[in-house]
Amino acid sequence: MKLCRISHPSFEYRRYALLEGEHVLPLDQSFDFSKEPKPGGAQSLRLSEVSLGAPVTPSKIVCVGRNYKEHAAELGNKMPAEPLLFLKAPSALIANGERIELPQASQQVEHEGELGVVIGSQACNLSPAEDPLDYVFGYTCVNDVTARDLQRKDVQFTRGKSFDTFCPVGPYIVNGLDPSNLEVTTRVNGTVKQHGNTLDMAFSVAYLIRYIAAIMTLYPGDLIATGTPAGVSRLQHGDSVEVEVSGIGILQNPVYDPTIAEN
Repeated sequence: MKLCRISHPSFEYRRYALLEGEHVLPLDQSFDFSKEPKPGGAQSLRLSEVSLGAPVTPSKIVCVGRNYKEHAAELGNKMPAEPLLFLKAPSALIANGERIELPQASQQVEHEGELGVVIGSQACNLSPAEDPLDYVFGYTCVNDVTARDLQRKDVQFTRGKSFDTFCPVGPYIVNGLDPSNLEVTTRVNGTVKQHGNTLDMAFSVAYLIRYIAAIMTLYPGDLIATGTPAGVSRLQHGDSVEVEVSGIGILQNPVYDPTIAEN
């Protein structure tokens, strides 16, 4: 099942919809990630007739740093003994096709393609008998855009990770996938920059959910960005960056520098 979030002139607000080939079937307006998707009475629409929004509106975005050994090494960092967590501001969210804007405060903005996990039911202090994957609604593509120079300067990650437009997500949420064996590929202007597999993550999706839920309650619609493979590189005005996760699709965003555009 592929789920997207759409806008259309006949809707007052964005609505979730099921993707069925080249058509979308709008869901009931009361849909949330804790419920089974049900058609909302509206007619099926052609995908070309609607615009896609970010498929999540999370209360929080929980990110995992240094979850791939080679990525930690390329930045000169040691692998952590426990998951290295940080939060990314939900206001950084943008959809497939929307622009990543380069802030004047940074001279080194980089891409980080990742598998995103969308929580489907409230998770808090899971018991050993509980399967963390039962709390997952589905999976999506995430670009954890990072101002690397500011991240290094500040030590903590909030500013370098949370500029507006620094969290492209989408284009869809897909359920029924095995998160332990998914390819993650990032391309800039058609050239592969990152290529990894979730098999190589230091901490699995199930481990991460259990670990995070012991610290903070995860709510339906919350997003976990599970870490990035090696190969991060600088983004520049005019670039097109794509994050592809096998079984999900391709998240594509252009890169825009307002200072160059003004000149």
